[in-house]
Amino acid sequence: MVLLDRIEINPRICNGKPVIKGTRIPVSVLLEQLAEGKSWQTILSGYPELQEQDIQAALHYARISLDHTKVEIIGA
Repeated sequence: MVLLDRIEINPRICNGKPVIKGTRIPVSVLLEQLAEGKSWQTILSGYPELQEQDIQAALHYARISLDHTKVEIIGA
């Protein structure tokens, strides 16, 4: 299974935010918890419906999203 197949964007689910397919868990929530330093095991314990591939998919989605973002440095 391709990692991005695990991400779903549906206007009827979480206002169209990207979520892990089949759940209402937004990709942003997983990224936030990782940024806070939580381990994958801690996250998986808190969301027993998730698998490691879901966290990998969230990270992959974030990476490809950033690849298509133009960043401007203010004051440079």
